[in-house]
Amino acid sequence: MNAPHDRAQFTAMTEGTQADWTLIGSHFSEFSKALPTRVLTHLKLLDGDYGGFPVDRLEHSLQTATRAHRDGRDEAYVVMALLHDIGDTLGSFNHPEIGAAMLRPFVSEEVHWIANTHGVFQGYYFFHYIGGDRDMREQYRGHPHFEACAEFCEKYDQAAFDPNYDSAPLDFFEPMVGRVMSRPINSIYAKVGEAA
Repeated sequence: MNAPHDRAQFTAMTEGTQADWTLIGSHFSEFSKALPTRVLTHLKLLDGDYGGFPVDRLEHSLQTATRAHRDGRDEAYVVMALLHDIGDTLGSFNHPEIGAAMLRPFVSEEVHWIANTHGVFQGYYFFHYIGGDRDMREQYRGHPHFEACAEFCEKYDQAAFDPNYDSAPLDFFEPMVGRVMSRPINSIYAKVGEAA
């Protein structure tokens, strides 16, 4: 717990001073540096969670990322592949949006769009078995990232349920997550981290 002298003194933001916000900014800088560790800790919650699938959700994430890495994708793409289903624990009905929101500050528009929309595209492989429309992704036909998302699901996501696949371990990806999540490119708060 921080000592009171190490905290802002206002009770409403309208009372904040430059000193308060300089102090808060310095804390934000340190807090943001630990983001990759917090994200990986949350990803580990998928360990042992099978949900009826042939592999647990962590192994599915590792397989997806390993396949993308072995196919020569760049680090931001591989990190997206690793974290694409991280929202399963807190967003059972909107998991793609959760992972995409976490990734958005650090990845290109295309990689963010893939993460955000992969659930609809992944449905091509199973929605018709659960009473849904497997062609739901067609609503996005013509979007500049349609083919990229379809490719992600076909090559990496839908294929990542093999109990015998030799996935790279999570610690293999940790440095990548650290590098990608240390360089925000789409954030209104990026300058705060730089200034502090």
